[in-house]
Amino acid sequence: MPKTLVVTPTYNEAENIEKFIDQVLSKGPEINVLVVDDNSPDGTGKIVERLKKSNTRIHLISRAGKMGLGTAYVEGFRFAIANKFDYIFEMDTDFSHNPDEIPNFLEKIKEYDLVIGSRYTNGVRVINWPIRRLILSYGANVYSRIITGMPLKDATGGFKCFRRQVLEAIDLDKIHSNGYAFQIEMNFKAWNKGFKLCEHPIIFMDRQSGVSKMSKKIVYEAVYMVWKLRYNKIIGKL
Repeated sequence: MPKTLVVTPTYNEAENIEKFIDQVLSKGPEINVLVVDDNSPDGTGKIVERLKKSNTRIHLISRAGKMGLGTAYVEGFRFAIANKFDYIFEMDTDFSHNPDEIPNFLEKIKEYDLVIGSRYTNGVRVINWPIRRLILSYGANVYSRIITGMPLKDATGGFKCFRRQVLEAIDLDKIHSNGYAFQIEMNFKAWNKGFKLCEHPIIFMDRQSGVSKMSKKIVYEAVYMVWKLRYNKIIGKL
């Protein structure tokens, strides 16, 4: 069966990490988990270190400090490529991305190159978000679609599954964005290279415990990124 890797960046996710790993691994014997931990003060990395001693499907990259979501995923992608995983997921550890959806993604990825969990396909599918954040997220996706021309209703979502060939085709050395901008950039570069993208409807539930990592800096970066992508495509520098 195809080898699958779920990459999840963590910073202070001690409350969630063990349950998250258990649920992900229960979805199939071919599924592995890679935690990329930014030296969490709450000991998230230590929990993973303990768990991996008794399970070879659990992997850990420990980083010196808080370096951001985008760089964490890039490190995870490099690990996946080096170890010849066929399918590579992005997932949040806080259960806003439901592990029960993993089999549905794996079914879709048989036909597509990148499957994106969409909160805005078949209506708005978000639970427990304040209206202000919902408007911000929905508006960001409309803005992204208009500026880039990318035909996605949810270009900023972080629950997705790549074929390894997509990640191999993208120059990961040139990926330096984080948050919303990182998700838009990866989607855009995959789409621009002619890979087949699919939006799979999901229900997004706001984190059950812990603290959100959202910030104004993440929003501003995304506003700038869409124009950068459009410009670089025009001049042929993607």
